[in-house]
Formats: sequence, structure tokens, C-alpha cells
Amino acid sequence: MELNFLLDILKYTVSGWLVVLGAYLLYKYAKPSSATINNAVSSVASSKDFIALKLQAFERLILFIERIHPANIFLRLHMPGMSASEIQSLILNEIRAEYLHNITQQLYVSSDTWSLIKRVKEDTIAIINGTINQLDLSASAVDLSKIVFTHLSSLEESPYDLALRVIKTEMQEL
Repeated sequence: MELNFLLDILKYTVSGWLVVLGAYLLYKYAKPSSATINNAVSSVASSKDFIALKLQAFERLILFIERIHPANIFLRLHMPGMSASEIQSLILNEIRAEYLHNITQQLYVSSDTWSLIKRVKEDTIAIINGTINQLDLSASAVDLSKIVFTHLSSLEESPYDLALRVIKTEMQEL
């Protein structure tokens, strides 16, 4: 019985060492060089398919900015007789859904552009939430929209126009 036990230990030890040796040899001799990886990445990046994906990402981000613009989102979601808190809830849900739907587009745009997209989303949420705090509980969706539009018209530059300009500039550089 002890002999079988010792043979099992020897068998598992030897096979374990063979696995480790095999992994080492694969790592040492089969890994691609960084030049090979860079060539593969640059060939994909310059391919027509990648450019088409980038253009599609720019289109989707422009659509995202347009869809969360308060002028468009109020128009799209407003129903007669809605309260300010009801439309606020709808708007926040819509913005988050739109953002999650487009989150993968960050793969195709620069970090600065994606940061700007996130900032526009967060600023829009902040505008809606900040404005609702200025209203009575009985305020209507129209009351909320008036204050939001007044706030946006007082800004020196629309964050939505700025985001669109940045996206278009990056797209033209492509």
C-alpha cells in the first residue's frame, strides 16, 4: 500500500513539473514580440472597418448629445398635466438609459472627448435636479422647463454646442 502511495506522489510531482516546464517554454518561445502586437494593432486601426466604427461612434455620440439636450428631451417626454417631479424622474431615467446605450462608444473616441460627453450628461442631470429644488411641490413640467431654458439661455456657451463641436473636430481629424 505504501508503494502505491509513493508511486502516486511521484507521478503527480513529475506531471506537475512537466506542466510547469511546458508553460515556461510556451511563455519563453511562443509569446509574440511587441513589434508583432504593434503591427497587428496598427493594421486594425487603419482598416476601413475600424474607421467605419469610429464614424458610427461619432454619429451615435452626436445623437446622444441631441437626445439629452433639454429642448429635445422635454419635448419628447412631456405629456399634458405632468408634474415637475414626474418629468424629472422620466428625464433622469432617459438620460441614464441613453448613456448606458452608448457607453461602448468610448472605445472609438479620445479620452478628452469621452470626458466631455460624460460631463455634459452629468451637467444635464445637475441642471434638472438643481432646477427642481427651486420649485414648489405643485409645480408643473412646464414650470420646470421654463426655468431650465432660462438657465441655459443665460450660459455664455451651450455645453451641448461645445460637445458637438468637439466631436465634429475629432471626426474631421480622422
